[in-house]
Amino acid sequence: MFDELKKYCSSVVTLTEAELKLIDSHFEQHQLSKKELLLQDGTVCDFIAFVAEGSIRHFHIKDGVERTCDISLEQSWVTDFQSFNYSTKAIMNLQAMEPTIVFLIRKDNLFKLYAECSKYETFGRVMAENVAQRATEIAMSLSSDKPEERFNKLLDKRIDLFQRVPQKYIANFLEVSPESLSRIRKRVLQKQKS
Repeated sequence: MFDELKKYCSSVVTLTEAELKLIDSHFEQHQLSKKELLLQDGTVCDFIAFVAEGSIRHFHIKDGVERTCDISLEQSWVTDFQSFNYSTKAIMNLQAMEPTIVFLIRKDNLFKLYAECSKYETFGRVMAENVAQRATEIAMSLSSDKPEERFNKLLDKRIDLFQRVPQKYIANFLEVSPESLSRIRKRVLQKQKS
């Protein structure tokens, strides 16, 4: 069980078979149906989850409107770090975009895992750095790139999103209307043909 997670962990830090087996006793597997919430705003997030299969949309609600902050696919980690670290109410929602399997570790089990094997602390640091880097890239792109540039970057780095995630969520993530996304997509395709 948890083979995808064990393979991922081994790619980040060198772990023995015994150290990898610790995953079995600290993680839980959860299956989510399409549109099911893994985390709802207003609740305390006491977990970090690894997306083994499927996709998770990160969004918050401002003035009654959903704002997509990110979309995570396989081999990504999801949580609301502020809620997780400070035991405050989450401001983020995490929602499955398709049938999704996550491997989840609760905060208390994470600290037990760190105590049992210090290599997982190193792994946790690397994972947190990767999540922070992704958040920084998104913030920089939204603050300095034009919509077409954001679209092209998404197309270059995460083309699979366009096959798996409804256009309205991609448009929301890029901070454009679905109609604008269609126009941008048409322009980009025309440029590629010429």
